[in-house]
Amino acid sequence: MARSTKASNAVLRLQQRSNNAPYSMVTTANGHFFLVLGHDPDTQEKLCAPLEIDEFVRFVNGMNKEAPRKASKLDIAFEAKLKRS
Repeated sequence: MARSTKASNAVLRLQQRSNNAPYSMVTTANGHFFLVLGHDPDTQEKLCAPLEIDEFVRFVNGMNKEAPRKASKLDIAFEAKLKRS
């Protein structure tokens, strides 16, 4: 069960990074995963071939840039000071 949780969490992060685009994960009978885009099963776009769990998570994580890191003005100033030192 933890294997599919790892994959589904990767898809949830992708949805968050892409403004909640309708990405979904499909699991095959032999335990492989592939990513689809779209709500309607008849018009879903298959985005990759069936992959093992680790390959699937790497593929999904590489789909969009990471979400921007939140930083306060103090954090930014501190990082700038560290770079100057």
